[in-house]
Amino acid sequence: QVQLVESGGELVQTGGSLRLSCAASGHTGSIYTMSWFRQAPGKEREFVASIRWAGGNIYYSDSVKGRFTISLDNAKSTWYLQMNSLKPQDTGVYYCAASRAIPTSTSQYDYWGQGTQVTVSS
Repeated sequence: QVQLVESGGELVQTGGSLRLSCAASGHTGSIYTMSWFRQAPGKEREFVASIRWAGGNIYYSDSVKGRFTISLDNAKSTWYLQMNSLKPQDTGVYYCAASRAIPTSTSQYDYWGQGTQVTVSS
């Protein structure tokens, strides 16, 4: 079992910044890919960013590239999402997720956090 816990979400104004954290516990040695997703009200869950345990193969969705940064602290089994220049469209519940392999769809992720709310006001 692996448990993921997100933190850091809050209400911010347009143009502000937030840093989200995802702390993993349990059998973390099984994790290969770490990612962030978000889900806006009335929308489907959307991929945001991913990174692998060695720190390579970083990928961002087009909507956040240049504004968000994913990073990893291997020693702490924790990964982060630094979000800058936030827009109202970034509002949603943000989830961290982990896979034992290289997922090609949301359903192929093995572990999920409970989500943390990010609200960007205009």
